[in-house]
Amino acid sequence: MNEPLFSIAGDGWKFVFGFAAAGAALMFIGHWAPRLLGGVLIVAALFSLYFFRDGRRAVPATEDILSPADGRVLEVADIDGEGYGRGRVVRIFLSVLDGHVQRAPVAGKVTATQYRPGSFLDARHPRAPFENEANAIHFESAHGPVMIRQIAGLIARRILCWVRVGDSVPLGERVGLIRFGSQVDLYVPSGTDILVKEGQRVRAGETVMARWKGDS
Repeated sequence: MNEPLFSIAGDGWKFVFGFAAAGAALMFIGHWAPRLLGGVLIVAALFSLYFFRDGRRAVPATEDILSPADGRVLEVADIDGEGYGRGRVVRIFLSVLDGHVQRAPVAGKVTATQYRPGSFLDARHPRAPFENEANAIHFESAHGPVMIRQIAGLIARRILCWVRVGDSVPLGERVGLIRFGSQVDLYVPSGTDILVKEGQRVRAGETVMARWKGDS
């Protein structure tokens, strides 16, 4: 995949330029209070550059299932439901310091997207996957169905989905963004070998999360 070394994701530039422009304007006001606020806004612009970073990823040539998000594995569990059916789920927590672009965990066709309004519990809360605002993206790969769910958190108030039903996406392709702190869940069929553990750090489009049953 030919990717830029560094870029800014989605609508990140409006935050960068908005904070920077407002901060720069306030810095020219003589009073200390506006200048202090201007400095805070300049820092916010720099943080936005960091938060919306979308750099190059070394997507491996593999049939395995890759991580859809940067973050830390919260839970690995067997499930029967949650909009997927019987299978397994890996829940990933994204702090405000993690990259927030989601990537396709498999190569395949987008068969459905399902938006769900909801609450804004802390993304680490056990009820967050079931009660928070969320968006599910279903993929049909050569090996079977895979789903990811973008889940808003306490601070995150905006979920972006960049793919539509019928789109064919390559492995590791950018599919969405959440801002600012959230959870992303990966659903795979029962019997799939999960290769990560709770507490492990993972990277979108690079970390191998699971292997199809029978693959070596």
